Amino acid sequence: MLLSYCTNVHPAEDLDGVLRQLREYAGPIRRAAGLGTLGVGLWLPAGLAARLAGSAEDRAVLRGVLEAEGLVLHTVNAFPYGGFHDDVVKHAVYQPTWAERSRLEYTLDCAEVLAALLPAGADGSISTVPLAWREPWTEGHDDAATAAFAELSAGLRSLRERTGRTVRVAVEPEPGCVLDTVSDVVGWLGARLDRGIDPEFVGLCVDACHLAVSFADPAEAVAGIDAAGLRIVKVQASAALHVDDPRDPAARAALERFVEPRYLHQVREDGPTGVLAADDLDAALADLPGAGPWRVHFHIPLHHVPAPPLQTTADVLRRTVAAVDRLPYADDVHLDVETYTWSVLPGAAVGLVDGVAAELEWARSHLLAPAPARTAP
Repeated sequence: MLLSYCTNVHPAEDLDGVLRQLREYAGPIRRAAGLGTLGVGLWLPAGLAARLAGSAEDRAVLRGVLEAEGLVLHTVNAFPYGGFHDDVVKHAVYQPTWAERSRLEYTLDCAEVLAALLPAGADGSISTVPLAWREPWTEGHDDAATAAFAELSAGLRSLRERTGRTVRVAVEPEPGCVLDTVSDVVGWLGARLDRGIDPEFVGLCVDACHLAVSFADPAEAVAGIDAAGLRIVKVQASAALHVDDPRDPAARAALERFVEPRYLHQVREDGPTGVLAADDLDAALADLPGAGPWRVHFHIPLHHVPAPPLQTTADVLRRTVAAVDRLPYADDVHLDVETYTWSVLPGAAVGLVDGVAAELEWARSHLLAPAPARTAP
């Protein structure tokens, strides 16, 4: 797998901001991690993606900074459209939806930029929102999204014919969305392959935090994708919070420290009658019975071991990568460390450069071992 880290952890809404990210964070992270080269999973806000897609000169500037800092680009995060570090993001991260043309245009802009910046002979990936938040979502919205993905497939095919570069879009299931789980994405795409959606260009992004929150078995999820004739394009290396006994006062007190206003932190409870859901951590603390373990959609640094009674789902990440690694195309899958929550972690005292460097070292040791470190060439 090709290892990178996602730059959506850094606020930036324009070209100057992205260049500053690369110079002040990504380059120093590469050096702190002791790597000759480092893959970056670039987050491009919509306005910047459109600018770069239309300007070879601006792309050349971006390429120059990537090269100067020893960075390589294989993957783009096109899930957040913009404003990902606003004071309150919450449900806005799912806008625009795949029923709106602006989402398609943004994704094609990202594909144009990525095709121009890929290393020679490499394929690219773009992760995207799982259609929308689950409501409001109508049959009309679904038809519009199906048509958009068919047009996306045609656009990516045309891009390959024009540039010789293959860029694939990876649908990323997330709790609470129209496509909540891996099986939801498999079912939705599989039912639409005869309506113009091409599995050569549209596949899945498996976010290991989201997978863990759904209480899915990683090996079964990966096998289901493969059996459906779909491709895992990207794995987001991420870990959720886990607590065995949510009724424990110490556990509740620890979880309360993770309640914050910027991002949604969906919670699932593996109860005796099935999996129960809450759309945010404060709602879970108020409403869920706590009769079974909880998993919380809060991306925890990969190397971090929280104080008991909290745990992380790092083992789910390990098992996810192990399952993907058995696929025949595993070497081409993009493995992107995506801990965007550093700014809202309670009590975080580690600097971002050292913190992300430590995550990358953990990923190399625990996910890519025993093979030698395999960063993007």
